[in-house]
Amino acid sequence: MDIFFELLQAGWNGLSEYLSAHVITCLVPALFIAGAIATFVSQAAVLKYFGAKAKKVVSYSIASVSGSILAVCSCTVLPLFAGIFKRGAGLGPAIAFLFSGPAINVLAIVYSAKLLGWDIGIARIIGAIIFSVVIGLIMAFIYRKEKSKSDVDVFANLEKDPDAKSIRQQVAFIGTLIGILIFAASQNWIVMGIFFVILAIILWQWFKKGEIVQWLKETLHFTRLIIPWLLLGVFIAGILTYLIPQEWVVDYVGGNTLLGNFIASIFGAVMYFATLTEVPIIRAFMDLGMGKGPALALLLAGPSLSLPSMITLSRIMGIKKTLTYICLVIIMSTITGMIFGFISE
Repeated sequence: MDIFFELLQAGWNGLSEYLSAHVITCLVPALFIAGAIATFVSQAAVLKYFGAKAKKVVSYSIASVSGSILAVCSCTVLPLFAGIFKRGAGLGPAIAFLFSGPAINVLAIVYSAKLLGWDIGIARIIGAIIFSVVIGLIMAFIYRKEKSKSDVDVFANLEKDPDAKSIRQQVAFIGTLIGILIFAASQNWIVMGIFFVILAIILWQWFKKGEIVQWLKETLHFTRLIIPWLLLGVFIAGILTYLIPQEWVVDYVGGNTLLGNFIASIFGAVMYFATLTEVPIIRAFMDLGMGKGPALALLLAGPSLSLPSMITLSRIMGIKKTLTYICLVIIMSTITGMIFGFISE
């Protein structure tokens, strides 16, 4: 009976830590961005750059690097992914954004290079960009029939909205929300306050009351879709953290073996890492003897997946696509870790 209460306490500790440290500063701004994308971003623009009929060079290039300005984790990126996916983005480019978003934000890359070494920092950004494109292309190929059908339907029913905001207004509005997300995550309250003032001016000058209400409704829709499953996943992850001793992980990933890289990828995929927290954890593992190959494998799989994000993704794009995505991330992380381990030896 005591172990049962200890597990509940571990789950609650993980949940309370997440709620206090990440919901207000990261997830809430991301939900409002998702609502803004779903409400105001032109569906024609989304289809132009991310749709199945867009040039692959353009769509995948933009998707693979667009996360570089966002300080988001595997869970915070979910509302943004859901937003562009809902607006008609092709599965491949949307997946590329889903993977690269948490992996290559500027804060994470700089912090990784500083704490883990420039070789790992550079390998992380190169691996994440290549990963996102390859995984996106594979997902698009596997589910190409579903994509083609949905894309035809969208284009057939696409009409020009006379009340649509201009590109300049969309960029200014969503850019301001992104500014709030970035500086809230870094806890720079002064700059965040400036962005709030800018947001108020933009809403007053360019938006009608009905449009703001619609934005809030879309934000609420994403909140209801994502938050309950996300919190359940965080609670389960807290229990797993209690059950898995760090010593076991270090013992099995101490060398650059196929098994070591595979275990590191699995561990990274299952565990939840808030933005940047994966870096000091991996540094601690490396100090205890973790190899550079498994370290990179964990670094690639960790920020891009977690048990909470897996559960939530299954609600957004279905269990089948989610399982395919998980397998691809684990396989690619394992292979890249092996290659980097041999190079760095």
